[in-house]
Order: sequence, then C-alpha cells, then structure tokens
Amino acid sequence: MKNLALLLFLTLINSSYLLGQEINWMTIEEAELAVKKQPKKILIDVYTKWCGYCKKMDKTTFQDKEMIDYLNKKFYCVKMDGEDKNIMTFKGKEFSFVNKGRRGYNELPAALLKGKLSYPTFVYLDEDLRILLVMPGYRSSSEMLPIVSYLGSNKYKDMKWEAYINETKGEK
Repeated sequence: MKNLALLLFLTLINSSYLLGQEINWMTIEEAELAVKKQPKKILIDVYTKWCGYCKKMDKTTFQDKEMIDYLNKKFYCVKMDGEDKNIMTFKGKEFSFVNKGRRGYNELPAALLKGKLSYPTFVYLDEDLRILLVMPGYRSSSEMLPIVSYLGSNKYKDMKWEAYINETKGEK
C-alpha cells in the first residue's frame, strides 16, 4: 500500500512538472535586450486575440514538450499582438497603433510582415535582428519543428531547405 501511495505521489509530481513547462514568452523589447547579452535567434509569433488558429497553436503546437525545449534553448520567443494599441519599440524606433480598417493594427507587426497582415504569422530573426524568414499560417509541431531546427542549428547557412529535409527525413 505504501508503494502504491508513493507511486501515485511521484506520478502526480511528474505530471504537474510536465504540465508546468511552457515557452518563455517575452516582449520584443525584452528580446532585443536579451539578444545583446546572450545572442540567440528570435521567433516572433504575430497573433490576434480573435484568431482561432492562433489559439489552436497555443493549445497544441506550443504545448509540445519537444517544441518547448527546443524553442527555449535556441530562441527568444516573442508574442506580438498584431492589433496591440500600445507603443512598441524595436531597434530604437517607436511603432504605434493605427486606427484604420475594421480593427486597426500596430505598425511594428505590419512592418515585419511587409503590410501583409495574416494571423498567425511567424517571423524568425537572426542574432543581429535581421529577418531570416516570414512564415504565415497554422503549423502543427511536427510541421514546425523541422523549420525551427533548420534555422536554430544554422543549417540554413550552408544547406538548402530541400537538402536539409531529405537528410533529416523531415524530422528535427
């Protein structure tokens, strides 16, 4: 009976630990400061509060343990609301909310997405804050892990995407 109680206790502790694991999301300002202290790439998740696929990715893709581990190790991860009404600062420039259209938009996500506001969209920046890739649309963890590992491992510098996928069989 003691062994059963101990086993149950350890299972509960392990489950709560796994459930407690999450991506270390930050603001773009925090990521810009962090990259100066310890260079890493940046992944920006451009979303909106009303976006169904954004919510689905938060509940599935961004709950995948392998995804969480890899992103926390190799990237600073930023959640950026495309319709944020607050001023955002990036590379010394302030970006404001523009009250235009049905809902309006913030100038920073609009600039990063070159005016093509689509949610979710993922913007990958290198350690020097240059855009590596802008990738619109929902992705499952099995679709997104090869992309983040291709960029996070710097394979993109000396290997074409097709060769990387053939070599890794589409796995991380």
